[in-house]
Amino acid sequence: MQYRAKHAIYSPVVPDLPSNTGASNGQDSSAALLGTAKRLPEFSLAEKVVLVTGAARGLGLVQAEALLEAGATVYALDRLPEPSPDFYRVQKRAAEELGTTLHYRQIDVRDVPQLNEIVQNISETQGKLDGLIAAAGIQQETSALEYTAKDANTMFEVNITGVFMTAQAAAKEMIRHGRGGSIAMIASMSGSVANRGLICPGEQPSPYNASKAGVIQLARNLASEWGQHGIRVNTISPGYIVTAMVEALFTQHPERKRDWPTQNMLGKLSLPQEYRGAAVFLISDASSFMTGADLKIDGGHSAW
Repeated sequence: MQYRAKHAIYSPVVPDLPSNTGASNGQDSSAALLGTAKRLPEFSLAEKVVLVTGAARGLGLVQAEALLEAGATVYALDRLPEPSPDFYRVQKRAAEELGTTLHYRQIDVRDVPQLNEIVQNISETQGKLDGLIAAAGIQQETSALEYTAKDANTMFEVNITGVFMTAQAAAKEMIRHGRGGSIAMIASMSGSVANRGLICPGEQPSPYNASKAGVIQLARNLASEWGQHGIRVNTISPGYIVTAMVEALFTQHPERKRDWPTQNMLGKLSLPQEYRGAAVFLISDASSFMTGADLKIDGGHSAW
């Protein structure tokens, strides 16, 4: 059964240029689009509804706040029963300063029936669904010789299947509303290179790296399949990010805090806020002709 046949088909809208653009006499019609009263309107997410998984804290929450600042209504989906204290700060700021709203829904992305129900409910409540950032994921470092099938399956179930099912649930709603949309999946630079910085005696993240490579390839194929519906699918591949989890890792492996900054071209580690712009860019019309792409933000780590 073809899903497309049952739902509205996306039809891209090409804006009409003003009649005085000069296009008829050989002048560049793009000049008519310059000097708009609102600067960079293509980055606006006003009246957009966006889901962000893994947004109870960390990178997901930071990106959710950026979407709010761009004007979006954001739903944070996470497996935690309660979000972090920072979440409530962002939620309050959204309501009092930004004029928009941040909502929270508890969900484990492995629970597909409940995931579908939540996404459909949000879509029906809002009357649309415009974007998704799939940031939910887990990490475990164990020697490849000692990794159990159970641990590997859990890794893939969350990092690949969970991302896939979340994207599928969102895409179904986007197709149903016939508005198109944008999906951004959080991958990793370690999905493109054999990351020597994560190699230490007795501990390897091979299944994690493989799962992120899977996310990159998944996005390419979903982009090719869903493009006919006006749905764009891209990935973000971050480099090393200093989060609370990474800070804890540094206490166990202090050599990583010393060595990691030397492995990229900028000689430093990134902070979560350095990925805010990428989130807004990929979800907004600023990236309207970008799909099936991997946006690497790794300080040049994977370039050498």
